[in-house]
Amino acid sequence: MRYFAVLFFITICNALHAAAIKPGLLAYAPLQLAADTDTTVVDTVPAKKNSASVGISYGSDALFFGRTGPIRYPFMATDLIFNSKTGFFVYGSALKVLGYKPVVDEVDIGGGYFYRFSKKFTGTISYTRFIFNKNADIIKSASSNDINFKNSYDWKYLKTSIIADYLFGKSYDFFTTISNSKYFESEFNIFTDQDFISINPTINIILGTQNFVNRYNVDHPRRIEVDNIFSPYPYGRNPRGNARFTMLNYSFKLPLAYNTPHYTLEASYRYSIPVNVEGALKNRKESFFNFTFYYVFY
Repeated sequence: MRYFAVLFFITICNALHAAAIKPGLLAYAPLQLAADTDTTVVDTVPAKKNSASVGISYGSDALFFGRTGPIRYPFMATDLIFNSKTGFFVYGSALKVLGYKPVVDEVDIGGGYFYRFSKKFTGTISYTRFIFNKNADIIKSASSNDINFKNSYDWKYLKTSIIADYLFGKSYDFFTTISNSKYFESEFNIFTDQDFISINPTINIILGTQNFVNRYNVDHPRRIEVDNIFSPYPYGRNPRGNARFTMLNYSFKLPLAYNTPHYTLEASYRYSIPVNVEGALKNRKESFFNFTFYYVFY
């Protein structure tokens, strides 16, 4: 519970500070947590007025572009996003890996722009800066910058998104994520005449390079020693195929959410199948569970 309190305190302080600078901003849309997604893209929608949203989440393991660390890293994260009616947005998040020393393992800050070609064809372009504690052990810590480009088309019976990510810093990687989803919401109410249940089953495939895995091995040799991870090369310094653009992961996600005009509670299950795993990490098929609460101010 002390981790929850720390993250909640950080979120509230950030929100109050931001409100003092931009009193006209109102909360609006949730931030799709990077640690629970196959990309670092912010899943947001343009509003007719300036808006903002605050959220907090728990995850059973940190997943990054279809890859996980050598052991499970359950985490809690807190997120804050501001949207302008013109389509521009900025966001920040903090992540704490449970059971390890750093009070905060990761802080992300970024911004971008939402555009709409038509009612069915939308997209975003954004930049994210990752800031890690020097003792952070999560696989994502091998990267420090991401440029994200996402286009989505709603076919009515299916929504398809194609997402491109270019990560640079300690390592350089390029990813393409293809996502197909279908959103459903209940026609009945639960407790009030404004609440409803929603589900959004999604199938994702990820293609890309995985130089970040080799960089992680170089930066964390003690993890290889502690976890007795077999590597054919010293600390993964001579990766076999990390620079090759190839299929990385297949996954299925099923989020179930309770929605009201001001807040949402969501529980999600993801089944992940990593393929073409290179380097010292021994990724395997894995189930992930995430629980998210976010509050929207109108």
